[in-house]
Amino acid sequence: MKLSEAMKISSELKNVKLVSAEILESLLPFNIASYDLLDIRLCLEEALINAIKYGNKLQADLPVEVTYSIENSILKITVLDQGMGFDHKNLPDPTLEENLQELKGRGVYLIRRLMDEVMFNEVGNQITMMKNLKKGD
Repeated sequence: MKLSEAMKISSELKNVKLVSAEILESLLPFNIASYDLLDIRLCLEEALINAIKYGNKLQADLPVEVTYSIENSILKITVLDQGMGFDHKNLPDPTLEENLQELKGRGVYLIRRLMDEVMFNEVGNQITMMKNLKKGD
């Protein structure tokens, strides 16, 4: 069984939960383990919030493009915003003591920990997240 979808949303935070719910619902026929679904939801919502808030700076007229697919038990989600991007290669480690009070960088850290593969385009305005799916529990 395969899945491949694409959508564009306006840069409004209210769309985060709507898109997340729609994508997770489309994954139900794949009988994905509940712990994987939780990771997917958290990472997807974090990527969407970053794209809307930091990439497109809450400008509703700027779209965020989301594509997702499943093939050979691998989920691939890509989120692209219209922003200038960011330096994803030099994010401080939020687990180090000197960064514990910082609020930046935690989302990307979580995404990197929970997904099996995470890639950014050179500019830093597109993230691709991949998860090897396990069958439901």
